[in-house]
Amino acid sequence: MFADSRFNYLDRVRYGLGYLTTPVYWVADIPTRVSFWIDDVFVSRTDLLEENEQLREDLLVAQRELQLLESLASENSRLLDLREATQVVEGEVLPAEIINVSPDPFSKRVLINKGAEDGVFIGQALLDANGLMGQVVEVLPYTSWVLLITDSHHVTPVEVNRNGERALARGTRTSASELELQFVTQTQDMLAGDLLVSSGMGQVYPKNYPVAEIVSVYSDPGQDFATVKARPLAQMASTRHVMLVFANEETVFPELELTDDELPAEEVSTLEGQVSQVDPGTPNQ
Repeated sequence: MFADSRFNYLDRVRYGLGYLTTPVYWVADIPTRVSFWIDDVFVSRTDLLEENEQLREDLLVAQRELQLLESLASENSRLLDLREATQVVEGEVLPAEIINVSPDPFSKRVLINKGAEDGVFIGQALLDANGLMGQVVEVLPYTSWVLLITDSHHVTPVEVNRNGERALARGTRTSASELELQFVTQTQDMLAGDLLVSSGMGQVYPKNYPVAEIVSVYSDPGQDFATVKARPLAQMASTRHVMLVFANEETVFPELELTDDELPAEEVSTLEGQVSQVDPGTPNQ
């Protein structure tokens, strides 16, 4: 043993014995390894099922967050459009949000989250980022009802942006997203594709704000007036973010600064005939 510790005489013997006893160790370890393998198989399957379920839940959460981000991005885009639209409106504006729609199929009205406490008043104009929407017809303490321009009881004074031809745009009962121009003579220059803007008559709506686009013009020689249909530019059925206009009469309606006595008789007649108004027969909700 002394010689082996000093000179390693028995290394080869130990190597040979280790080689011969290796199968014995391997056979003796089989039950332990089989037990570990069985445990790994069943535990791994359970872990995989749990992990798969967790991944499914994480995927649902991720999809929800993605939808929320898309919704926020879309809302942010609409808000940016609304902000840009306020730059062309003279006077102060008050942001608002549509929170309800009238259930009455014969009345196109929406409820906004601003009321008398916010300075809202009857007749106030409501706009979205694309065009005119309507005017306030009922004011409550914290909410207000707005009559849309597509309602058949509502009349909007407009003019053709291309040449200044004036007309009155009224909502139709047959369509929830269409306007009809009234009392358009056969000789008036109106074409499909023309942009209609607010004329400022009636001192309700801001002047030169987009209202609608003419989609069809039909002239019947046997009729006194042409049939002109227009599509509103405001997103009546989809927009939520809107703005109320506190018009500055001195800047928005400069042509109305004169009194009736100072205006020519024919101009007074034109103004009286084109003032925007709500039909007294409008149902109250």
